Amino acid sequence: MKPADTNKFLVFFLAFLLFSGGALASDAAVEKNVTVCLEEGRYGGWPANHGIWNWGNEILVGFELGYFKASEERHAIDRARFREHLLARSLDGGETWTVERPEDLIPPAPEKDVTETGMKLGKRPVECPGNIPFTHPGFALTARRMGGDVGPSRFYYTTDKGFNWEGPFIMPDFGTPGIAARTDYLVEGDREFTMFLTSAKSNGREGHGICVRTTDGGSGWSRVSFIGPEPEGDEFSIMPSTVRLSPTELYTAVRLRKSIDTYRSADNGATWEYAGRPVPDTGRGNPPDLLQLQDGRLVLTYGYRAEPYGVRARISEDSGNTWSEAIVLRDDGGNWDVGYTRSVLRPDGRLVTVYYFNDPTRGERYIDATIWDPGSSNSE
Repeated sequence: MKPADTNKFLVFFLAFLLFSGGALASDAAVEKNVTVCLEEGRYGGWPANHGIWNWGNEILVGFELGYFKASEERHAIDRARFREHLLARSLDGGETWTVERPEDLIPPAPEKDVTETGMKLGKRPVECPGNIPFTHPGFALTARRMGGDVGPSRFYYTTDKGFNWEGPFIMPDFGTPGIAARTDYLVEGDREFTMFLTSAKSNGREGHGICVRTTDGGSGWSRVSFIGPEPEGDEFSIMPSTVRLSPTELYTAVRLRKSIDTYRSADNGATWEYAGRPVPDTGRGNPPDLLQLQDGRLVLTYGYRAEPYGVRARISEDSGNTWSEAIVLRDDGGNWDVGYTRSVLRPDGRLVTVYYFNDPTRGERYIDATIWDPGSSNSE
């Protein structure tokens, strides 16, 4: 190759890396898949709705457990039977798990369409008295909706790593037709706390991302902003997953009908600017999960509901401006009913990504985890 041709090649290659975010993530590697909860004849689902937390190698994740009922078009869950809200805990960085059934998290009333009788009901939600110690070392919070697109919603918190929970407490509607809460939040201080929820749109349909905040430990809440414009018609922009990039900059990913979009705020959530579409196609739709690594890179995971069904990830080296190609964590799903990822970072730099899954050999839906190495930054 002539020197001039070599120089042209180098310019082209560097431009390609810049355009692609410089992150091909070729050294990311899956180490193992681990079963978190699988019960015969049951349907385990939707960790993204409940939340995940970790204290070093101690990991806690929430999920639902219902009863399996075969369906190709809808979630294969028996909607006439009651669903449990459970936790699974690992003390060794996600290698092994124990399922917990906390009475504090029993739903206060049946979900929509449930006709089963004789089940135990949890406490009714009450107004939060405030003074939640958000910075307590054992703190975690989970938010759950109690109905469809318009809620209402409730939340619980713990200060002993999920062994005991306070609540449920009423989630305000923030001047919207209703709130369908899932769990996404940032602890800002002893009494200051920011949550990212889904509100019903002005037409009463699902839904629109919303940023809310309390500065008095949970007694009073205010709406900070809506995330992006209200989607039109039957479209939605829901289930935010958010990271803080600086004292004033936030970055969030939201679920659309078949893709994932991102927004950036330079004023601590007061306003948002569209930041791009890192995932143009998720198949039948799946929520995002954002996490920041120790070296500053962002990791986005999501379920993939088209063939080959599974779980994927992408990595950004530049605070979400550009993203790598998809990293396949799983591609062996039995059908589209998979995903709803949540991830934590272990002290050794490995990621533990939890999701619900199924395979061609079993009917059940179950909770699994993938332990994987996100590789090294291209800037190192």
